[in-house]
Amino acid sequence: MKNNKGFSLIELLIVVAIIGIIAAIAVPNLLQSKAAANEASAISAIRNIVTSHITYSATLGAGSYAADLDVLQTAKLIDSVLGSGTKDGYLFASSGGALAFTINAAPLSPGSTGTRYFFSDESGVIRYSTSAVATNSSNPLGM
Repeated sequence: MKNNKGFSLIELLIVVAIIGIIAAIAVPNLLQSKAAANEASAISAIRNIVTSHITYSATLGAGSYAADLDVLQTAKLIDSVLGSGTKDGYLFASSGGALAFTINAAPLSPGSTGTRYFFSDESGVIRYSTSAVATNSSNPLGM
C-alpha cells in the first residue's frame, strides 16, 4: 500500500488563489492608510514650522520671520529632516520676511504619498487643496 502524505497540486493552487484575493483586497487599503498617515505627518510638520517661525520672530529675528527652512534649522527650531524640505512623502517650502511668512506642502507623488496640498501663513490657519497648490484662499482644514 502506498501512503501519500502532503498536498495535491489543486489544493496548493486553491491556497495560492485565496492568498492572492486577500492581497488584492488588502493592498489598496494599505496604500490609502499610508497616504493618510503622510498627510497627518504633513499637517503636524506645518504646525511645527508655524510655531518655529513665531518663535524665531520673537527671539532671534527681531520681529522678522525666518527667510526659509534652512534658517529655522540653523536656529535649531526644526530638525534636519524637516529642514531638508522633504518628509514622509511631502515636499515643504517656506519663505518669510519682516511682516509675513508662508508654508507650502505638496505630495511628492500625488495620489500615492498624499492627495492634498497644504498651506499656512502667520495666521496659523492650515488650508488645503486637492487639485493644485494650496493658497491663502483655499479651504481651511476642518478640525
